[in-house]
Amino acid sequence: MAGAVLCLGLLAACGGSSGGGGGYGGGGTPSASASATKSASAVSGKVIVLDPGHNGGNAAHPEEINKRVFIGNGYKPCNTTGTSTPEGYSEHAFTWDVANRLAKVLRAEGAKVSLTRENDTGVGPCVTERAATANRARADATLSIHADGAAASGHGFHVIVPKPVGKNTNIVDESDRLGVDIRDAFHAGTGMPFATYIGKDGLDQRDDLGGLNMSTVPAAFIECGNMSNPGDAAKMSDASFRQRMADSMAQGFEKYFQ
Repeated sequence: MAGAVLCLGLLAACGGSSGGGGGYGGGGTPSASASATKSASAVSGKVIVLDPGHNGGNAAHPEEINKRVFIGNGYKPCNTTGTSTPEGYSEHAFTWDVANRLAKVLRAEGAKVSLTRENDTGVGPCVTERAATANRARADATLSIHADGAAASGHGFHVIVPKPVGKNTNIVDESDRLGVDIRDAFHAGTGMPFATYIGKDGLDQRDDLGGLNMSTVPAAFIECGNMSNPGDAAKMSDASFRQRMADSMAQGFEKYFQ
């Protein structure tokens, strides 16, 4: 995994309007129940944990991020530095920006959102701790946001869902559903193609990612594009497109919770 997940254009509020006929009580004023139903979002009240990949201080602290942690079926480094575009826009900055844009949209719709790191200047946390954050919160869903660093000839995005490893066995099916909903919404909302170099139809299933292996709540992982590819890099470097990405992911959560 050269990069990791979360990507961008600015979000349009993703409310799901549903209302019954009329919706008025006596005296010609809208009833409270009808008004609440009309404005309710499927994500309202849901606990969502967003995991912006990597961190800004990782590169300066190899002794911390290179320590080995158990990921359910083996050991891997605590974390990595991530990738960057040829122009130097880092994955950790990208994921931090997109995650915060997405959090803002989801919170506006009533979701209870938390992030696995507090800023873009720290170190870690380890992938296992990121999974534990969502587990402790008993999240209704968690999404890890990354950007890939594959060969420059490859382009497009893909969503990774877990293979059963042991601890995550009970959430594999729900994670698949979450992954498909995020994939469909991201594809429709951004117009980005499915990755040409990995997976099939924008989906990949893996058992070597600690954040997915150690999760006990529905979890998915999105590689928003390939930072090594000039076309993808240009999109990810554009703030308005990052907002578009975030809006699209919010729609994916909306679909998942319907």
